[in-house]
Amino acid sequence: MPSRLVAVLLLCLFAPLSYAAAPTVSQRPIELDTGQGVLHGSLLLPQQDTPPPVVLIIPGSGPTDRDGNNPASGRVDNLKRLALLLAKQHIASVRYDKRGVAASQPATPDERDLSVERYVADAVAWGRQLRADPRFGPLIIVGHSEGALIASLAAEDAGASAVITLAGSGRPIAQVLREQLAKRLNPTDMLRGNLLLDRLQAGQTSLDVPSPLRQAFRPSVQPYVISLLRQDPAAAFGRLKIPALIVQGRNDVQVEVLDAEKLQAAKPDAQLVLIDGMNHMLRISPRDMSEQRDSYSNPELPLARELGERVVAFIRALPQD
Repeated sequence: MPSRLVAVLLLCLFAPLSYAAAPTVSQRPIELDTGQGVLHGSLLLPQQDTPPPVVLIIPGSGPTDRDGNNPASGRVDNLKRLALLLAKQHIASVRYDKRGVAASQPATPDERDLSVERYVADAVAWGRQLRADPRFGPLIIVGHSEGALIASLAAEDAGASAVITLAGSGRPIAQVLREQLAKRLNPTDMLRGNLLLDRLQAGQTSLDVPSPLRQAFRPSVQPYVISLLRQDPAAAFGRLKIPALIVQGRNDVQVEVLDAEKLQAAKPDAQLVLIDGMNHMLRISPRDMSEQRDSYSNPELPLARELGERVVAFIRALPQD
């Protein structure tokens, strides 16, 4: 037998078998009628003989859409890329526009009617719809940034088998906001900003908003902020009785490694993954915010490789329903 043919046969015999062939994936719209408006999303479903795990992906704060894009910052497509990555590994996913956002904007056209509790109820309803669908195996809820809080609050009522937080805060939201304001405001505006947060924490709206904060704390969004200030992400995460994975980038300038550590302290059996070089957009980027702009505006940049590896490994290790 020629030596070249022997080499080829040996290569075939000893080649790693950990990666199956990429599946055929169907992409289609999916809807949820909440009884208080219809929410719109995207389903990626690998075609295979057995029902694949399904991941419900919850986007972050503000008008961030199903793909991870926010009108204020531009197109990044990080959540869309995550869904595509999962599909290639035989994992289905549903990502959706929150009520009041993008295609789901008609479900709640007035932002005064938005609250954390409504977002949680929507995530629970999505989860229950997916759990009742015979096309899917176990449900995993993934939340990015503020979506991590929604995931923690919704997971068990939704019937999830596991939760994954991506760049999720571990500190009370009021504490995070006060720290962020202290970095941005002069002493006079900071005093007024703290008084504003005091009123909002007390459940009261206010028209006395410092000029640098008038967009972020406009009167129409204050009811949502009030609902958010009631939340303690670590406490919510600590109440979970299901497997959990915490993923945090070391170069995230919006959420700190400290937040991930607080989440794990609240739930010691959760897996903690700290990814060198990963920022809030789930991409490898320099630590300096001034050098991260491209990752906040370029949808062609890949996600951090370790993010996909760790998420897929965690999902594959879960018991199959």
